[in-house]
Amino acid sequence: MATNVSVYNIEGNEVGTIDLSDAVFGVEVNEHLLHMAVVNQLANNRQGTQKAKTRSEVSGGGRKPWRQKGTGHARQGSTRAPQWTGGGVVFAPVPRDYSFKMNKKEKRAALKSALTSRVEEKKFIVVDEIAFGEIKTKNFANMLKNLNVAKALVVLEDGNVNAELSARNIADVKTAKAGTLNVFDVMKYNTVIATKAAVQNIEEVYA
Repeated sequence: MATNVSVYNIEGNEVGTIDLSDAVFGVEVNEHLLHMAVVNQLANNRQGTQKAKTRSEVSGGGRKPWRQKGTGHARQGSTRAPQWTGGGVVFAPVPRDYSFKMNKKEKRAALKSALTSRVEEKKFIVVDEIAFGEIKTKNFANMLKNLNVAKALVVLEDGNVNAELSARNIADVKTAKAGTLNVFDVMKYNTVIATKAAVQNIEEVYA
């Protein structure tokens, strides 16, 4: 079985159809894995360098501010305790690594789920080719207008430098290759535009 979708040219006209492999674009959508993949990517991007000082790290406070009894004040052992101005932070954040591992098979299944969800929602557009003779943002913007798309992840075949550089200045567009596809971008950009060659690459890599 294969899913059949229309193929458009950069003028936005339908020029044919293409069969998408069900091994990649027709799997059962696993929402748990989709969520995990997005959280994984965001967590792995975190620097984890946030730091504040606890009462043991703040300078000063070595001496007891006043004697234990007889002053009428509450007893205090240090001017760097958390309730003092200039004191340490309770349970202060320390540098840590937020990243966690996802199995390779889980990552692949999540990406296939993301691509399938885009195909099911008619948000996966196949273009026969994106061939620009020059690097020009206007050309790319016109193509998006013809396809009636504003925000998109555009998957290109390797070596299509003109299209890649033409898209660089458009705010809501990101380009990717078959090997750099990730769940976060597929879900974030909502519409996925892929050239026929890129679809072939995706199927070779993930089927």
